[in-house]
Amino acid sequence: MTFVVLTAEFAHESNTFSRNPTGYQAFAERSLHRGAQALAERGEANTPLAGFNDVARREGWEIVHTISASAQPGGPVTRDAFDRIAGEIVEGARANLDRLNGIALGLHGAMVTDFCQDGEGELLSRLRAAVGPDLPIAITLDPHANVTRAMCDLAQIVLGYKTYPHVDMREIGAQAAGILHRAMTGEIRPRTLRVHRPMLEEVNGGRTDIGPMVDRLAAARAYENEPGVFAVSVNGGFGNADIAEVGPTVLVTAHGDLARHRPFADTIADDIWNRRLDPITRFVPAAEVPAIAKAYVRRGGPLIIADYADNPGGGGYGDSTTLLRHLIEADVRDACFGTIFDPETAVLLHRHQVGDSVRIQLGGKTDPRIGGGPLDLTVTLKLKSDGAYVGDGPMAGGLRQSWGPTAVVQVGDIEIMVVSVRSQMLDLQQFRAFGIDPAAKTVVALKSMQHFRAAFEPIAGEVIVCDSGALCTPDLSQLPYVNVPRPIFPLDRDMAL
Repeated sequence: MTFVVLTAEFAHESNTFSRNPTGYQAFAERSLHRGAQALAERGEANTPLAGFNDVARREGWEIVHTISASAQPGGPVTRDAFDRIAGEIVEGARANLDRLNGIALGLHGAMVTDFCQDGEGELLSRLRAAVGPDLPIAITLDPHANVTRAMCDLAQIVLGYKTYPHVDMREIGAQAAGILHRAMTGEIRPRTLRVHRPMLEEVNGGRTDIGPMVDRLAAARAYENEPGVFAVSVNGGFGNADIAEVGPTVLVTAHGDLARHRPFADTIADDIWNRRLDPITRFVPAAEVPAIAKAYVRRGGPLIIADYADNPGGGGYGDSTTLLRHLIEADVRDACFGTIFDPETAVLLHRHQVGDSVRIQLGGKTDPRIGGGPLDLTVTLKLKSDGAYVGDGPMAGGLRQSWGPTAVVQVGDIEIMVVSVRSQMLDLQQFRAFGIDPAAKTVVALKSMQHFRAAFEPIAGEVIVCDSGALCTPDLSQLPYVNVPRPIFPLDRDMAL
């Protein structure tokens, strides 16, 4: 029998504190592909779709792919954008209902819309209304998912990536599709158990390269070998979402009596709770960074400075100037900075010739109160580009992306990338395609929380992480929560379970 499987990708991490709503155009700018085009663009890369496709080839499925849509993390998704993209997925299910055997979705798990707190739950609810309660649905999630009860009730198979940086998206897609195949044959009837603790997020942001998450995930992988267990996911949560069901979760996708797996899931969830006061990352204040940079003696590679707080990958505006201002004022040498999101300045620079000296007001335009206002600079224009590049690293290898109209300018001995599309730094080609070799620099400053490590740690002599005070500051107590249930850690630090 040839199984017919509907596939789709619809991903957004929604920072509810952002003043920038995520509309349909935001998806069109980053990644919006349909049908065969989506399979061509994403079907052999580090994506859930590639994992679904691997199993489809192995098992002889017929794939009906509707849409692959993702937008840069930002404010809640608008109803228009959600209805249009979700509508294509649901319509694809309705149109093929008489021959459909299963559904596989690559989601994020932290999507909030301007009309509901649980975007993934809303999508699954609309799908269930179209296909009924029994058709097997498998979903993959980012480990920063805020996994809700609705997600686990409406999809039988729920898997999160086990790496951060997420280098296993294809692998987890294949694992989810493999479980789906067994469900479609009738061999198994999986469901997913969810365990949660009252925290905004795991204290280390879900880091999997070092720290306690390493042992938690080793235990999760080992438990997947238990009879009737198909997947165990440990999700750190996304604390920049002011919603009722926020925070870390442990999931067990299994067959039979789910209650017998709760003690194991509780053990991991309790470990997350019990270590809530033990962070492993030291955040250097932006004002202290220049002294470290100027004292740095290159040994094997550059000093990598990651601005955690202005990470576009967490919904940050990408135009915070605080760190850059400190580096310029200290006259840090042999450095590059990536990036400052400033479409207005990029357009201005494109009107000039390479080599021109240009006075600009750089960055800080979205909300000058957060992360610093515009910098009044006279710069030398070094490069103009349409912003296109192709990733070649562990996360983005083979994926075509764009910064939009882009310029490289120089101030003192610092090369700065000015871009028109927000995105975090996670691939060396994001510098190299624009004439900057980060491996050859002494100091490399970039905007990212953790994903940069996959590509940049191998070239680094040393890595430091900076809190510039921007929207994604690690100090969550600075954010104006309204909807999260109280008490909750760390807003209520002295609470007890």
